Amino acid sequence: MSQLSDAIARFHRLLESEAYKDLAWAEALQERMKQEHLLLGTRPATPILRPHFITKRQYENMVKGAESLYSAIHRVQELALGNHQLMNRMQLLPAEKMLAAIDPGYPFLSVTELLDTSLNNGTMRFTDYNAETPAGIAYSEALSNMFYDSPPMKEFRKRYSLTKLGSGKFVLQSLLKAHKEFGSKNKKPNIAILEFRQPFQKDAAPENLAVAEMFRKEGCAAEVVAPEHLEYKNGVLRKGDFAIDLIYRKMKVHEFLVRFDLGHPLVRAYRDKAVCIVNSFRAELAQKKAIFDLLTDEAITEKFPLVERKAIKEFVPWTRVVRSGHTTHKGSQIDLLDFVKTNRETLVLKPNDDSSESPVYVGARMDDASWDRALKQAIRNPYVAQEVTEAATAEFPVLQHGTVQMKELNVGVHPHSSLGKVHGASSWLTAETSSGFVSAVGLAPTFILDSK
Repeated sequence: MSQLSDAIARFHRLLESEAYKDLAWAEALQERMKQEHLLLGTRPATPILRPHFITKRQYENMVKGAESLYSAIHRVQELALGNHQLMNRMQLLPAEKMLAAIDPGYPFLSVTELLDTSLNNGTMRFTDYNAETPAGIAYSEALSNMFYDSPPMKEFRKRYSLTKLGSGKFVLQSLLKAHKEFGSKNKKPNIAILEFRQPFQKDAAPENLAVAEMFRKEGCAAEVVAPEHLEYKNGVLRKGDFAIDLIYRKMKVHEFLVRFDLGHPLVRAYRDKAVCIVNSFRAELAQKKAIFDLLTDEAITEKFPLVERKAIKEFVPWTRVVRSGHTTHKGSQIDLLDFVKTNRETLVLKPNDDSSESPVYVGARMDDASWDRALKQAIRNPYVAQEVTEAATAEFPVLQHGTVQMKELNVGVHPHSSLGKVHGASSWLTAETSSGFVSAVGLAPTFILDSK
């Protein structure tokens, strides 16, 4: 048994011991999450009772691979911005292209970003890229502190050394650097966290409130805003009396364009360089799944630095935008649609845009007729075909209805990047239903584990 699996087994036995079977400590942990507004919707951020442990070697390999891939993604974005053919392969909406053409006022294509990583039996694959920062940044640090001082963890730490993976301060530092490059001399700008709200949603999302509080603790005035709150007058973007210097964009361009046009105060202020927006609208280029199409096309990346090409080859699944025509796969010419049709069990079809309500089709879970129907859907709408990556799974104790249930869950590790450098990580746990749907379970604090 490896050190990691031995430590996990020991932690599970600890939870089954008399000292912790009454679950008073677990209920107290849930209550503390509520008090500190660490919520996903209306429930505590996680019902998971064990942190996700990774080794120092796993973390270092993930950091090295992720930073190489972030660099390659930025390089592809630069190429696409100057090449209409590559830009067309990204499958952007016309309005998205127009927004991407606007100079954001600073040189960084993405200031904050993360990758969805599968660490599985000594292997590592990066399956998705996200040019925004979800709750993992704000919540993982607070959850790490809570779990670190919980009674079972105090006992566990007598035998094992644990390193927290916080990254919150680096997020603000990167935002302030972008703001400085934008030309501002204000070291403590007013920051608006921009979120998308459903028509029935009156209050700000708890995770965005946590981000605002994180910024306030560092001396920056911060408020959570929705696009409908904004007005632009006399060269100043405002929410009521709150003049905004810097916007931390936590809504996708697609979400914005569903409700608003390019005459919105946000766009006018951005075009006039009256406000610094992080991430800029250019970051949306890499938000599309098609970025992996360009990354895994050796004709595009053949002149990239060796370390980036190596990271792509080792860690990124082959991906192509679904369309008729020929392409390459492992150095061979293929007819793309014929290849997708006949390689169902090794492929997955994903909508190009994360905001899309279109389903994901996993070929291995479908018969030939269903796969053919899915392929026709993918031809009509922006989709990518991607080599399937085996999900990393692990057993976790889950607090459910006052009892602990051991569940096998999918584990996605997200290395958090600020200006291309990884600072910490969070782990998201999901469960698959018998029908193949994936549902979120919660966020697990992530620790580097070592023996004392």
